[in-house]
Amino acid sequence: MPGKWLGDIQVNKYKELRRQYQQETAANKMGISVRTARRLERREAALPSQRGPRTWRTRKDPFAAYWQSEILPLLRQAPGLLATTLLEEMQRLHPGEVEPGHLRTLQRRIRDWRALEGPDREIYFPQAHDPGRQCLSDYTDATELCVTIDGQILVHKLYQFVMAYSGWRHVEVVLGGESFISLSAGLQNALWRLGGVPQEHRTDHLTAAYNNQSEHEELTRRYAALCRDYDLRATTNNQGESQENGSVEARQRTLKQALNQALMLRGYRDFSDLAAYQAFVEEVATHMNRRVQKRLAEERPLLQPLPERRSSDYVETTVRVSSNGVFRVSHTTYSAPSRLRGHPLQVRIYTQHIEAYYGSTLVVRAEKGLRDEAVIDYRHVLPILRRKPGALMRWVYRDALFPRQAYRDTWERLQERCPERDACRIMVGLLELAADACEAELALRLDQILAAGELPDLETLRMALHPAQTVPTDPIISVPSLEQYDQLLMEVTA
Repeated sequence: MPGKWLGDIQVNKYKELRRQYQQETAANKMGISVRTARRLERREAALPSQRGPRTWRTRKDPFAAYWQSEILPLLRQAPGLLATTLLEEMQRLHPGEVEPGHLRTLQRRIRDWRALEGPDREIYFPQAHDPGRQCLSDYTDATELCVTIDGQILVHKLYQFVMAYSGWRHVEVVLGGESFISLSAGLQNALWRLGGVPQEHRTDHLTAAYNNQSEHEELTRRYAALCRDYDLRATTNNQGESQENGSVEARQRTLKQALNQALMLRGYRDFSDLAAYQAFVEEVATHMNRRVQKRLAEERPLLQPLPERRSSDYVETTVRVSSNGVFRVSHTTYSAPSRLRGHPLQVRIYTQHIEAYYGSTLVVRAEKGLRDEAVIDYRHVLPILRRKPGALMRWVYRDALFPRQAYRDTWERLQERCPERDACRIMVGLLELAADACEAELALRLDQILAAGELPDLETLRMALHPAQTVPTDPIISVPSLEQYDQLLMEVTA
């Protein structure tokens, strides 16, 4: 066994063989030299486990001159310094004396110093979760899943509600960042689906719930009022200590892993609209909840009752429609019918959509857009574009006008092959046809036309989507003769 240390087992095995064979034979059977065998047979030779630690060095310490005077003061001042950083500093201060090959030696020295003399390290305290006591809320960025809506990448987060004891979860898609609206809607949807209210709601310093900036004090008060409505005690973990929220942090990883696996099984990551993606997320969450039904059954009887009605899960604001036929809400531009120009609107901002009211009448409903984005409904501006089709060419909101990717691709093809005036006229005609007929069916036909390398023809498409109705001919109605009536009466009275 050249080059290997002998342990207690090997030494005892040699001694057993020595009782049966001569020294040289026993050494050969163990694979050790005769010299090693003689050393093992000395009376003073103890077992390897009984030997004291080595007190001598086998090679010169390259940091002996710098350890106490230079390296230790730096470590005490900044314990987080890496061995590579300190090695580079020593090479700078003492060129030619410290080599890159000394890194492993320095790493061992720093490791031993941290274990024996370094600062205290953080330790974690596992917590026992009682049934029905605590629920947690958290957000996670899910853009990494590469989900697309009608071909466009969806920048979004996932709100997740988790019961600490059972692990039951509720998940919702959130556009934009964390907000009181998404927190209120997600929390209430989860509680009503759960069928009860736990004692405590814990967050990890969500900006939607705990924000000390003066402009968000109203939102913080609304969160406190929401917790009072549901008799929830609001708590939060220490700033930057995400492990204190471990019950939900760990489930964020498993949720995204499950969604990614489900998307891989699905074979593609594109969805027709946001509602279809939300339904997919709910299906995955429901499948994961099947594993915790037993513990959930223990938890449900201990939950507090729900209030009589939900709290409002929207924020209201008043805006005025500009002369451009648009209004801005939360840094996002929305279109409105032109007849509302100059009129004030009462806007309700929900987590995934907005509703605008003129008085008590709903006049605009649109999906919530991202910051500095424009959400334009082409039906709102189509009556004006019919009269001014040329305005489409350089309209600042033009790219947000097209309802589907097929219409955007068609506009790009028209720009390439047609004069500006004709391109605008054809595009406005296509939008008019989409509003009058079927937007989705027209998009499919446009994809086929573009794939064939052709340009759309308005009249051909109009005839295909609105086929001409044949006018029925006048029916010929024959009038029976009086003799036929007489014959009928005679048959009845007979």
